[in-house]
Amino acid sequence: MSDLRAASRATDHAGPDLVRRALGVLHANSLGRATSPSLRLYPHQWSWDAACVAMGYAPHDQERAETELRSLFEGQWQNGMLPHIVFTEGARYFPGPEFWQTERSPAAPERPRTSGIVQPPLHATAAWRVYRHAGDGDRAAAFLEELFPSLRAWHAYLFRERTRDGEPLVEIWHPWESGMDNSPVWDEGLAAIGLDLDDVPAYSRVDIEVADAAGRPSDEHYDRYAYLVQLFRSRGYRAERIREECPFVMQPVLFNSILVQADRDLAEIAGVVGADPRPFDERANATGAALEKLWDDERGVYLDFDLRSGKPVPTWTSAGLAPLYAGVPARERAERMLETLAATGLEVQGGWAATSLPLDDPRFDPALYWRGPVWPILNWILYHGLIRYGYDELAAKVRVAMIGLAHRGGFWEHYDPLTGRGHGGPNFAWTAALVLELMTSDPSNVPTN
Repeated sequence: MSDLRAASRATDHAGPDLVRRALGVLHANSLGRATSPSLRLYPHQWSWDAACVAMGYAPHDQERAETELRSLFEGQWQNGMLPHIVFTEGARYFPGPEFWQTERSPAAPERPRTSGIVQPPLHATAAWRVYRHAGDGDRAAAFLEELFPSLRAWHAYLFRERTRDGEPLVEIWHPWESGMDNSPVWDEGLAAIGLDLDDVPAYSRVDIEVADAAGRPSDEHYDRYAYLVQLFRSRGYRAERIREECPFVMQPVLFNSILVQADRDLAEIAGVVGADPRPFDERANATGAALEKLWDDERGVYLDFDLRSGKPVPTWTSAGLAPLYAGVPARERAERMLETLAATGLEVQGGWAATSLPLDDPRFDPALYWRGPVWPILNWILYHGLIRYGYDELAAKVRVAMIGLAHRGGFWEHYDPLTGRGHGGPNFAWTAALVLELMTSDPSNVPTN
């Protein structure tokens, strides 16, 4: 019996207890109708975290999975934008609603209060998975019919307000919108924002009081994060002004790959609710084809594109493999990407995991946020991409690593790839949710010899 087979059997043997523990994390982080990623560090509801939570609940509690997405979409703006935070009243956090000042936009809801930027659009995928896992099919179909207009408006916002010059690649205006907040991918773009002291609004960080400051983004980066928020609110969150004036404008591989798959899933939802699925499939194909712009043949990976400098971002990460998740590359290119993949990770907990920065990058730090640790979300996306292309053995290794890290070390925000030790927020909801989702994946993906 192979070591991989043994490791997989060990993690699956721990399944019932791990499911119980993971559901316990989700319940403990409950805000009522929503879920906090980690109560002390992130005491509100986050956008793509909520999508993960819904997928985690889906096989176990259909009603709670549906409620998670309903709660998030209560914060949707009139223009279709789905904000990256829906705030809970009274929780201490920076930047809170007083800093965002989204009341400056007539499109923002009065209640609940929200942030003014977005996160990767994983929500149609989450809704489709909730439907597919549903025990009550009629209820699930009614849920899709209810949510479909909001999902359609969300995607329409992205293609209407976050594209330019007829190109169907969506852009972001803040590193937080990427989901990979302080990744070295954004270093050059942030450094190009020349700031004087007077340009930085007054703020006080909370994250370094409740988490290890050595593992959090630097003050230099936070100055630029705060500056960008000030720019957005001073423009009343008007997309036409921000598009032209924002100094940070990127076309990210991860965001657009998730959107391609989300549009495909939206097409599936359209078929269930009696709408025409063709526009969503056609848009997914167009965005997938446009990702060709981001391919770097020398490195064998997709690179993010800086629209202000007019060139690809030279730093690459395992997020550059996300087009596999969306089924974008042809088989020959996927084989090339598999060669590149070897530089992005290492053996972990009897399996294999991708790190958030290649090990040979001089900036690699195994404990510093998006600058080296193993992140469950990136590995979940990689796992499903590998399955899609039939790379079952490597997919099984990723699954074993993700389940093993949680089983042995607990549900952390991210993990040190060298030691397996958890860092960031403890009892982290999306880690628990993604482990639950992986536990429902077919363990027969593990080869027998």
